[in-house]
Amino acid sequence: MRRLAAFTLMLSTAAAADGPARDGLASVRRTGELRWGADAQGGAPYVFQDPMDPNHLVGFEVDLSVELAKRLGVKARPVHGQWDKLLELLARGDFDVALNGIEVAEEKRRVCLLTRPYFVAEEKLTVRRGDAHAPRTLAALAGRKVGTLPGSLAERILARAGAEVRSYDGGQNEIYEDLRLGRTDAVLLDGPVARYYGDVEPELEEVDGSFGEVSYALAVAVGDEALLAELNAALESLARDGTLARIYGSWGISNAETAALVGAAPAGVSEEYERWRAAVGKLPPFWERVRTRYPQTLSLFLAGAGLTLALSLVSMALAVALGLGLAVGRRYGPMPLRWTCTAYVEFFRGTPLLIQLTMVYFGLPELGLRLDPFAAGCIALGLNYAAAEAENYRAGLESVPAGQTEAAKVLGLSRWLTLRHVVGPQAVRISIPPMTNDFIALLKDSSLVSLVTLTELTKTYVNLASSMRDHLGLGLLVAIWYLVIGLPFAQLSKRAEAHFGRHLRKVAQ
Repeated sequence: MRRLAAFTLMLSTAAAADGPARDGLASVRRTGELRWGADAQGGAPYVFQDPMDPNHLVGFEVDLSVELAKRLGVKARPVHGQWDKLLELLARGDFDVALNGIEVAEEKRRVCLLTRPYFVAEEKLTVRRGDAHAPRTLAALAGRKVGTLPGSLAERILARAGAEVRSYDGGQNEIYEDLRLGRTDAVLLDGPVARYYGDVEPELEEVDGSFGEVSYALAVAVGDEALLAELNAALESLARDGTLARIYGSWGISNAETAALVGAAPAGVSEEYERWRAAVGKLPPFWERVRTRYPQTLSLFLAGAGLTLALSLVSMALAVALGLGLAVGRRYGPMPLRWTCTAYVEFFRGTPLLIQLTMVYFGLPELGLRLDPFAAGCIALGLNYAAAEAENYRAGLESVPAGQTEAAKVLGLSRWLTLRHVVGPQAVRISIPPMTNDFIALLKDSSLVSLVTLTELTKTYVNLASSMRDHLGLGLLVAIWYLVIGLPFAQLSKRAEAHFGRHLRKVAQ
């Protein structure tokens, strides 16, 4: 999957470079917004939902985006995107700039433009406190299970050291939780991550010394030199007037390397860091969370559930219509049409939905067709589930005894009338239960659309669980949301099945 993502990124960026030069700065001026891409699932202190008020994004990069937008005379607007897909989404034009711990590295420069660095971090190794066998040097990491983030400098350092790398696509909290539970031997990640997730755990300790150094920069699309120049000027201004130092000091992530880059941090209490520690230091009892914290998530879950339901309904409508056509084509069409329908069904059943979604969203722009995220999600889900629906309907059509079709022909009914009045109603009754199962499965598979910048129900949950450090309670809550969405459709299918089967009960009587 990583090779596929890298190949897609290369093609997307190449297509962007071959096309007309972008003028992101003009777009920013025209819309009055600086759209910046980030992944709130990653967690503190970069971009995350406030544990005390989850309806708001906070983090030092949130503060930085606001200050940058002010320097440009516009407002900042965050756009969700998976962290390891940010540069692909940037090349596609889903936002103006990627701002989420983008490392300054040569491989990044091949696919995007990078501003001057705005932060420098050391790579820090965290182990279990009191573990006499814990690895404490790079040489000792060889053959040991070490957690980190995919596509990061830390991952490359571990690979060179011969470690058994365990990379996590989810939030940073899971990486340190696995270390605490003994599932891994160590964690190697950037200093700010280690401070917020490793240092706060009494069962973990940070190994002295640095295991590497990484710089962060903003990424803009290839060919967008005007926006790059404006962002560089804004960063220079923020460093010169002490704004960057103030932000880093507030979040408690100031260090000597960054001070040399932007100036020393002001003395004082790291207000945001202490506030975060107070919010997540000790998880309140479950019923207290039910009374105080979970009601605050209602609007977020409601928005996620609404998007999930809308996406699922539109996708299922497309799947039903297309699946019916495929089933009829395979059953009654001429041989070339049957082969075509069979090839469609086998292709979409035999390839992963994630790859199909990637092809629709990132691949079609190479052919000049650029879909918005909702349309791309609906099309990918609809095309995939049409194959399953086609098989359901074909099984229903073939389950009707051949004698009924022959009797309809004797009575002078055309093939269309036979299908509509004789075969169709019986086939529908048989197809309804598996069709309902497919819709419930589609509801859950809709979580994949987080790949294309949509924050549906599951993505809402993982963002909140990462920021509030509450996976079990919020997991139960999101499960209830899925049940609330799915149960009415299960009851509706029972009624529809009873409606289409009423003639059989009359015959039995």
